[in-house]
Formats: sequence, structure tokens, C-alpha cells
Amino acid sequence: MRITVIVKPNARQERVERLPDGSYRVAVHAPPTDGKANERLLALVAAHFNVRPSAVSLVHGATGRRKLIEVLL
Repeated sequence: MRITVIVKPNARQERVERLPDGSYRVAVHAPPTDGKANERLLALVAAHFNVRPSAVSLVHGATGRRKLIEVLL
């Protein structure tokens, strides 16, 4: 399954929420430097869908806020 994610780095509270258009908004504590926010994003998405972290991968958008993520269920 592929999902579109909008990331908010440096957030006070981490959360994953589904938006009305079917995409997700994910807030992470990590800063957007050295890929730290992307690593935390993948971990949060894996926890949200109850899959192992290796089942979640970043397909597109490594440097932007809008990302395409693949989740293997």
C-alpha cells in the first residue's frame, strides 16, 4: 500500500492523523537534518500500521515535506 504523507518536523507532540483526502499528516520531534525526521517518520508509520519497521520504506520526497511511503502489510 502506498500512502501520501505530509511531515511536520520539530513538533511538540508526535502523532499520526488521517486527513479527509486519504493522506496522512505526521508530526515528529526530530529535526529535518541528516535524515533524522525521515527515520522517525518511518518508525511512527510502522507503529501506526502495526508492521515491523523494515516493512516501511520511503519511495519519493526525501527532502520535502510531502512524501510517498510504501507500507507492506
